[in-house]
Amino acid sequence: MTDGTGLSPISDVDWPEDIADLLPGFAGALNVYRTMAHHPALLRAWCDLREHVVNQTALGRQRAEIVILRTGVRLASEYEWSQHVLRARSFGLDDTRIASIGGEVDGMAAEDAILAQAVDDLFDVKRLSRQNRDALTALAGVHGVLDLMATVGFYSTLGFILNSFAVPLDADAGLALEKAPLKSL
Repeated sequence: MTDGTGLSPISDVDWPEDIADLLPGFAGALNVYRTMAHHPALLRAWCDLREHVVNQTALGRQRAEIVILRTGVRLASEYEWSQHVLRARSFGLDDTRIASIGGEVDGMAAEDAILAQAVDDLFDVKRLSRQNRDALTALAGVHGVLDLMATVGFYSTLGFILNSFAVPLDADAGLALEKAPLKSL
């Protein structure tokens, strides 16, 4: 159950029976959810919000990845950053753009800067500044503003789990990044 750093990801053999239906899907695919499976009721409740934040967001795939990457940076979550470098690439973001998300807002493309500044606002002042909220609304609409906040909250929770329990990066992600490391700026 534990490995000295906290909760270890649950193996297929030890997977809780009451969430057996989640094992072949998203929950069995990533170590963060295998760790969350120590609390089956929480993981089951997580499913609908995950579906919205990951697959139904008004931000769209690329903008959502910018928000997730910036959240990973702010949480110092190597796991979240690494997993989402790969996802961002799969959604068409190039390495230069991805790497910029780890830096200063003024070094990013204009749209990315709006998204990253919104994430920074939420971490730094616990709300969107009026100026950034207006820019974000113009960019993504009211649904996009709310989805950005939900995304930051969702991935912050995952980041807290990842950081608290030293969840290891999934082997396939590690190999993919080893073969194609992120090119820096």
